[in-house]
Amino acid sequence: MMKQWISILIVGLTFGTAWAIRGQFGHEQGAAWAAGIGALALVLVSQRKDWYAKMLLIAMSSAVGWGAGGMISYGKVVGYGRSMDMANASYGLLMLFVIGGLFGLLGGGFVGLTLGSSNQKRVNWGCLLAEMSAGGLIAYSFLVNQLEILMTPPRSEAWAVCFGAGMAMLWHMARNKYISALRVSFFSALGAGFGFAFGNFLQITGNILAIKFNMWNVMEYSIGFFGGISMAYGVFTSEWPEESLIPEKWENKLASLLLFILIPLFVFTNSSLYEVLTGLPAEDKSVSAITITGSVSSLVITLGMAVAAWIVTIMSGERYKRKNVILLFILYFATYVFISYCVTGAFSGTFMLNHHLYVVNLIAVLILLGKRFPAFFPDHGLEINGTKWLQYLAAAVVIILVLVLVLINIHGELNGANSRFPNI
Repeated sequence: MMKQWISILIVGLTFGTAWAIRGQFGHEQGAAWAAGIGALALVLVSQRKDWYAKMLLIAMSSAVGWGAGGMISYGKVVGYGRSMDMANASYGLLMLFVIGGLFGLLGGGFVGLTLGSSNQKRVNWGCLLAEMSAGGLIAYSFLVNQLEILMTPPRSEAWAVCFGAGMAMLWHMARNKYISALRVSFFSALGAGFGFAFGNFLQITGNILAIKFNMWNVMEYSIGFFGGISMAYGVFTSEWPEESLIPEKWENKLASLLLFILIPLFVFTNSSLYEVLTGLPAEDKSVSAITITGSVSSLVITLGMAVAAWIVTIMSGERYKRKNVILLFILYFATYVFISYCVTGAFSGTFMLNHHLYVVNLIAVLILLGKRFPAFFPDHGLEINGTKWLQYLAAAVVIILVLVLVLINIHGELNGANSRFPNI
C-alpha cells in the first residue's frame, strides 16, 4: 500500500507546485496550465498504456475543469478569515472550502469522465456541456438574482455559475451511471476544499509569526496539493474500462493547440510580462522588477515549448508512449517554472525562495517518477454512499471550525481583514 501512496504523493507534489506557480498569474488560464501539468503527472504514475494514448485529452479535460473555477473571486473571502470573531473567520474559511470544492468538483469530474469514456460507453460531451451551461445560468439567476445570496459582495458572484454547472454534471454522471467519475469528483471536491481552507489557516499563521516567506503561495500550494492527492486517490481506488477510447486525430490536435499554445498565450498576454514587452501601463507596481530581457526570454521559451510539443506530437504519430508523456510533462512544467521566475524579476536580480522550491519539487517529482511505483490499489474503494459522504463532509467542516477557533485566539487585529457581518 505504501508504494501506491507514493504515487499519490507524486501527483500531489506536482499539483501543489503548479498551483503555487499559478498564484503569480491567477484567473482561469493560470489554473488551466497548472491543472494540465497535474493531469500529465497522473497519467505518468498510472502506467496505463491506453491512458498514454489519450494523455492530451486527459490533460485538456483537467485544464478546462479545474480552470473553470478560476472565474470565482476569492480575494475578499481570504480577508474574512483574518477577522477576530468566530462568525466572520468561520465564514471566511468555510467559503474557501466551498470555492476550493467547486474547483475540485469540476476538475475531478472532467478527468474522471475522460478516463471512463470507452468504446462501449462514450461520454456525450455535447449533452453534458449543454446541461452544465443551463445549470450554471439557472443557479446564478435563482441564487444571486432572485434569492440574493451573495458570497463576495461587491465582487463577482461567479461561484453560483460553477455551483450550478457542477450540480448538473453530477446529475449527468448519476443518471448515466459514471460511478467512478462521480467518486473522483467527490474526492477532488473534498480535498481541494479542505486544502483551500487549511491553506488560509497556514497563511494567516505564517503572517502572525512574521515568517519571511510568500504565505499566499503557501495557500495556493495547499489547495493544489490536497486537491491533487484526493483526485489521485479517487482515480486509483476506482474501476475503469480495461481499454480506453482512442482519441481521433483532430481531438489530439485540438487538445495540443489548447494546452501548448492557447493557454500559455493567454497566461503571457494577461501577465506583467506582456505589459513590459508592449510598453502598456502596468497595474502591478512590482512590474518595475521585470526587464525587457525577461519578457522576451519568457516569450521565446514559451514559443519554443509549443514548437517542441508539436514536434513530439508529429514524430510520435499520435501513438504516445511513456517517453512522450514524460517529455511533454517536463516541457510543460519547466516552462511554467521559468516564466514564474521571469514575472517576479529574475533578470533584474530578484530571486524568491519559493521559486527555488518549485525547482526542488520538480526534481523530486522526476526522481520519484523514475522509480515507477504502482498506483492502483488492489482493492477498489467505497461505492457511492450518501451517509458515508456526509460523514466525510461533516468531518472536514468540524476540522475547519477547529482551525478557526485556533486562529481567533492567536492574533489581534490584522491588516487585510474583512468583515462580512460588521455588527458582530
